[in-house]
Amino acid sequence: MERPYILPRIASPDKPLKIAVLISGSGSGLKALLNYQKTPRSHITKLIISDNDDAKGLKYGYEKNINTKSIPLPDVSDKKKQRILHEGLIHIELIKSKIELIVLSGYMRILTPSFVTKWKGRIVNIHPSLLPDFPGANAHRDAINAGVKLSGCTVHLVDSGVDTGMILEQREVEILPEETIQTLQNKIKKIEHELYPRVLDSLSEGLYHSKS
Repeated sequence: MERPYILPRIASPDKPLKIAVLISGSGSGLKALLNYQKTPRSHITKLIISDNDDAKGLKYGYEKNINTKSIPLPDVSDKKKQRILHEGLIHIELIKSKIELIVLSGYMRILTPSFVTKWKGRIVNIHPSLLPDFPGANAHRDAINAGVKLSGCTVHLVDSGVDTGMILEQREVEILPEETIQTLQNKIKKIEHELYPRVLDSLSEGLYHSKS
């Protein structure tokens, strides 16, 4: 039986929730979030972590003098041990920075159940489909191939499955007959950048506590 969600404390602009954002690539979602947080919110980014030394999104943390870390995978041949060691290094940084909520934003690694258990209810992700439809890494391709007329994005809490956690909010976009993976990705990314920060508002203000 899975551990229940334990949501973060209810915060305010005076005492904002301390957030860590985990990225792997360009950091476009991180950039949108940091721009949103220029106005005082009930959440504030205190730590940025990437599993990739070359992630372009790291520059947004450096530019704003946010504690920004690249934590690549340890050089260990045993893949299971490698994952556990890697997450252990991340966990140490989260604790050092007194992080209260982990925000996955284009983070391309699947977290182990042991890591999720420590943070369950305090890890949130955005996925580019209307879950539970089209989980996994190829959501745009799968939606187009299925011939559906709508896709979108889903903000959800993370559990030990893949894109199976409790859904917080969704937003739809229309899939046009001439849609390509790239055009669909661009449309959905645009609404992701609008929706995700607003859901973080709601989560940090306690609006989902009754839902959990």
